[in-house]
Amino acid sequence: MPRTIGERKDAIPALAEVFRTHGFEGASLSLIGAATGLGKGSLYNFFPGGKEEMAQAVLDHIDAWFRDEVFTPLRRAAEPQAGIREMFRVVDQYFHSGRRVCLIGAFALADSRDRFAACVKDYFAEWVDALAVVLRRAGMGAAEARAQSEDVVAVIQGALVLARAANDEAAFGRIMRRQERRLLQALPRG
Repeated sequence: MPRTIGERKDAIPALAEVFRTHGFEGASLSLIGAATGLGKGSLYNFFPGGKEEMAQAVLDHIDAWFRDEVFTPLRRAAEPQAGIREMFRVVDQYFHSGRRVCLIGAFALADSRDRFAACVKDYFAEWVDALAVVLRRAGMGAAEARAQSEDVVAVIQGALVLARAANDEAAFGRIMRRQERRLLQALPRG
């Protein structure tokens, strides 16, 4: 049963799940209404721009969460290794150990990509940049830090797809643990 939606922000979790499950194109107003418990009038009251504004609100919410929980902590980590470990921990938690699709990644692959191109691009660029910052602070050169960061973000996204495609939820955790070990081993010694 949908929970009571009193404010726009209360609708975001339900909207996110509809977009995760059905994609932007497949997320009909009837599916959105069923998930949120809101009629068309209430939906348009909260989101006058319609489904596009709903999707943008969800993407903004995800971006803010990652900025607060992943990107900023990486940049500010007092100890780079601890910051890297924490990134893997919270990312695993966010994606429910591979059971939750990356909505921004899904939008990047769908026909709706062009509609939300700036948001999608900025999310991935900020993640790569934040991880590169902590790797640089750990003593890695700029080019290597950038390359490692791109690889890590790509592996995380690929692990989500592989775990889902193989219907093997444990695959995500295994891949995340290996990637964390590899990245920590790649840090300069001394």
